[in-house]
Amino acid sequence: MCTKLRYASANTVLDANGSGWRSMASVLITALLSLIVSLPLLAHHGNAAYESKTLTLKGTVTAWLWTNPHVLLKFDKKDDNGNLVHWVGELVAPSNMINFGFTAGTLKPGDEITIVTSEVAKSGAPIARLAQIVLANGQVMKTAGKYDGNAFARRDHEANAVK
Repeated sequence: MCTKLRYASANTVLDANGSGWRSMASVLITALLSLIVSLPLLAHHGNAAYESKTLTLKGTVTAWLWTNPHVLLKFDKKDDNGNLVHWVGELVAPSNMINFGFTAGTLKPGDEITIVTSEVAKSGAPIARLAQIVLANGQVMKTAGKYDGNAFARRDHEANAVK
């Protein structure tokens, strides 16, 4: 009678009393638990914190953060009372920003810009998603997927758009 079996895919020798099976079951359980725990990493944020609203704001760049998962533009703008308000503009991923003609060096602190929002924070906080950025030289840089010729970037933007 055969006392050893060979499990072909793992190339693991299993003995007749099953101790090899316990080892393989342990590996499978660990892999399954790892997969379950990592599922939230696949989720993308929702749009519940934003409302569709177009604002045109003039300000000065304080930071241009070329990071994943979203590029962030920080800028200062004076409110109606002359108080300085620190805004944060959220954009798409750097890989998509390249499709719009942006680079990590497009903006730098001190640059004067005009931005147009597509959504703003419902809470009233100075946070927005940006549809376009107008540079000091008048160049208009579109930042929303509907303006991009790259179909993948456009689909990504549409998938995350407020419905």
